[in-house]
Amino acid sequence: MLKLAKVTKKFGDFVAVDNINLDIKKGEFFGFLGPNGAGKTTTIKMITGLYTPTSGKIYVGDIDTQKFPVEAKMRIGYVPDEPFLYDKLTGLEYLYFSGGLYKLDKKLLHERIKTIIDQLEIDNWINKFTEEYSRGMRQRIAIASALLHNPELIVIDEPIVGLDPQSAIIVKNILKQKSKEGSTIFMSTHLLSIAEELCDRIAIIKDGRIIFETNSAFLEQLKSQHDGKFEHLFLQITQNKAEDISKSNES
Repeated sequence: MLKLAKVTKKFGDFVAVDNINLDIKKGEFFGFLGPNGAGKTTTIKMITGLYTPTSGKIYVGDIDTQKFPVEAKMRIGYVPDEPFLYDKLTGLEYLYFSGGLYKLDKKLLHERIKTIIDQLEIDNWINKFTEEYSRGMRQRIAIASALLHNPELIVIDEPIVGLDPQSAIIVKNILKQKSKEGSTIFMSTHLLSIAEELCDRIAIIKDGRIIFETNSAFLEQLKSQHDGKFEHLFLQITQNKAEDISKSNES
C-alpha cells in the first residue's frame, strides 16, 4: 500500500533522509520511530507530498506520488503534529470545508460527519469556534477531517502528544479500528509505549537512515533480553549498537 524506494531528501549539503526503503502492506499499522532530528517528519512530508524527494520513488498503492500528486493525496489522510485549523470556523464548518476539498457528495459527507462526530465524541463542542479548542479538541477535529474521505492510507505524526487521557484513549481506539477495517496506518511517535501497544511492525530511523526494522512478535523476543522494556532496547539500537540485533532478526 505504501512503498518508498531508495528515497533521499537533501537540503543543500545536508542529507535529511538517506536512501531509505520501506514496503508497508494494506491494513498494516506501522510505527516510525527515532530520536529528534532523525528524519521522521521529513519522511512524512515526502509521503504526503509536502516535500519532493531529491531522489527515489514513493508509491501510494500503484500511484507514483511525484507523477500523480493529486491522485495520491486523495488516497491519504494526513494528521500533522501541530494541526492547523481555521480559527474563525466552527469545528462543524471545518469538517464540511475539508470534505469539500475531497469532492465528497453532500449527502455522503453529511452522513460521514455524523458518524465521525459520534466515533470521536466531539458532539458537545462541534459548533464552537476552533480558536476556543484545547490541544485535545484540535487533534480530534484534525483526525476527523483526515478520515472523512475514508482514506486507504492514514499518515499521522505524534497522535498522542499533549492529549489528556480521555482524548488519548479515543484516538488510539479509532486508529486501531481503522486498521482492522483495512486502512494502512503510518504513525510517527516519540512515545515508545504507544508504538508497542498499537503497531504490527516498527522501523527506527537515525541520521536519515533506517537502522532497525522488525515486527511485533520479534520485538517481544528482543524485549525479554532487555529487562522486558522497549526503552532499553530502543536506547541500545539508537546508540549505534543495532548491528548485532539486526543479525539476530535475520536469523
